[in-house]
Amino acid sequence: MANMHQLFLLRHATAAAAAAGGSDHDRPLTDSGNAAAANIGRAMRQAGLAPDVVLVSPALRTQQTFAALEAAGVWAEWPNVEPLPALYMASPQQMRDILRDLPETVRSAMIIGHNPGLHELARKLAGSAAQRPEHARLAEGYPTATLTEFLVATPWRQIGANAANLQRFLAAKDLA
Repeated sequence: MANMHQLFLLRHATAAAAAAGGSDHDRPLTDSGNAAAANIGRAMRQAGLAPDVVLVSPALRTQQTFAALEAAGVWAEWPNVEPLPALYMASPQQMRDILRDLPETVRSAMIIGHNPGLHELARKLAGSAAQRPEHARLAEGYPTATLTEFLVATPWRQIGANAANLQRFLAAKDLA
């Protein structure tokens, strides 16, 4: 039997609208977005959720979301952080391909990214068989500053639809 892996998907916190003529890539978090990301970080720290590898979109809002987690003390030791341009507005297939390239020695990984891809990936991984409250919430949407945690029983290279067990659905609004 394959080793169990832990996968976290985190949608960036609320970002400001793009400035006139500005780039979507450069949108910063709002004050409420910074607070929401800090709340998710504190909840992760309290639950002992500190992924070994963090794969993060290079967009400013995802980078700032990661910085808020770090400031909240999620990690006792700095994780392996990889800004991946391919994660900017990635499709579920692109994210799955990135996860499939992880070495088996990676016990836990986190993607900090964007919708609609993150929500679609989470729904595909969780499948439709289980009817726990987390599944119902996932079906309803994936708001900003939402964290999902999955247990993955397959090797990373085999991750796909229905390949993970949804353990946690935590939206920042749950913590306000």
